[in-house]
Amino acid sequence: MASTISEGIDIPNVEETIRFSVSLPRALLEELDLRVVNKGYASRSELVRDLIRERIVEETWERGDEEVAGVLTIVYDHHQRELTQHILDIQHRQYIHVVATTHVHMDHHNCLETIIIRGMPAEIERLSLEIGGLRGVRFSELTRASRVQN
Repeated sequence: MASTISEGIDIPNVEETIRFSVSLPRALLEELDLRVVNKGYASRSELVRDLIRERIVEETWERGDEEVAGVLTIVYDHHQRELTQHILDIQHRQYIHVVATTHVHMDHHNCLETIIIRGMPAEIERLSLEIGGLRGVRFSELTRASRVQN
């Protein structure tokens, strides 16, 4: 729903922010405050909002009933025979959408690749495990994402 300002231009309503209080043991509050400072948050509220969003993403992946996104980051030995072809074959064989890839030469032996993927959680997890388990892949990590409201 949009509101109208005096010139007749429609602008979207900003979602109302609700304040509520939370009771915490002192030690837990002190730990929260350390994280606010150490992670560079402007306030406790910003950190708590991010923690809630992270949990929503985790639960979306756990439910497995809607399309999500992920970024698979791998480091591999580009001298490993046929490894690059195996990585490509796996991407083409899976029933998920590879949105984009980036490839960076780290040094003479190591390549860094990111694969941005969209699909169902189980399919993305399967692709991640299959690529990560290939001989010559030295590092593999899947970052999970999903749609999150505000």
